[in-house]
Amino acid sequence: MNTSLSISISFFIILFFAVLLTACDNFFSPKVDHFYGQTMGTSYTVSISDLPKSITISNVKVGVEAVLDDVDNKMSTYKNDSEISRFNRTPDNEWFDISQNTYDVINEGLHLSENSYGAFDMTIGPIVNLWGFGPENQPEEVPDQNELTLLLQRVGYQYLQLHNEKLKIKKVNNIYLDLSAIAKGYAVDQVVQYLLTQGIENALVEIGGELHAIGHKKADRLWRVAIETPTANMRSVQKIIELRGVGLATSGDYRNYFEVDGRRYSHTLNPKTGYPISHKLASVSVISANCMKADGLATTLLVMGDVKGKVFADEHNIAAFFIVKTDKGFKEYYTKSFEQYLMPEVE
Repeated sequence: MNTSLSISISFFIILFFAVLLTACDNFFSPKVDHFYGQTMGTSYTVSISDLPKSITISNVKVGVEAVLDDVDNKMSTYKNDSEISRFNRTPDNEWFDISQNTYDVINEGLHLSENSYGAFDMTIGPIVNLWGFGPENQPEEVPDQNELTLLLQRVGYQYLQLHNEKLKIKKVNNIYLDLSAIAKGYAVDQVVQYLLTQGIENALVEIGGELHAIGHKKADRLWRVAIETPTANMRSVQKIIELRGVGLATSGDYRNYFEVDGRRYSHTLNPKTGYPISHKLASVSVISANCMKADGLATTLLVMGDVKGKVFADEHNIAAFFIVKTDKGFKEYYTKSFEQYLMPEVE
């Protein structure tokens, strides 16, 4: 899927759900200001309720885009001069200076890699590029098995080291770091922190489907968002949830993919095999204290699949919502800690 198509689809989804959920509110809701734009190869949307009178929405947008540009300039593999791109070009066994932001994201990613036994792995970049889902090309065909096997030797989170006392990272193998499975969530959190410094206490921030909500949409109403039914050719709501002070991320195999000889290949790759996921788990949504963690966990659970993913989520008290493909459609499963966010069913 090209960038412009991804942006338009993402904005359509946000607009569709915004109209749908706004219709549920009464006429006397406080004013909610919205603005949107493009970042990190996708779109972003910011909704603010009760904007302080001392602030203009145009000034807020300028500040938000500065935050987004800063994250993108540090962590994008699509920018040749980003921190990550420069690190990927450095020789093995040389310490590389990085910013606090990039350090924090990599540190979180490494913890998740260790806890998931490699289901989450930021060094999967060479495999992502081989399949055509990276910055170099578009997917067209299934990679050669010999080339895939060779590149898998460069994949492994254990080849990436963080300095314990300084903001430095080092690779002990020819790895290629890709933060795309966690950086958007981090960017969402950074925007939220910026809004709070401006005195904005009620907002919903979204980047490419990853969300973080603070405060209320109105005095007696939290922010309501929809989890989409994972179908590629239509838009429908699977579940509506309420959020406050938490991040939400969803990973699925139904949007970004390509087909060869009638078989669909998802952009979500298993770091251990180098192949796209092929199980029955179509979508998984995770709620966590911050969107960065939710982003990484959603990818992790999707890679694990519906069986191992459910066990992992239950064991680690993760608020997760699974949508699994069956011969008769979809079935849902959610963990105990996810229940508190669900809207009551309407009789």
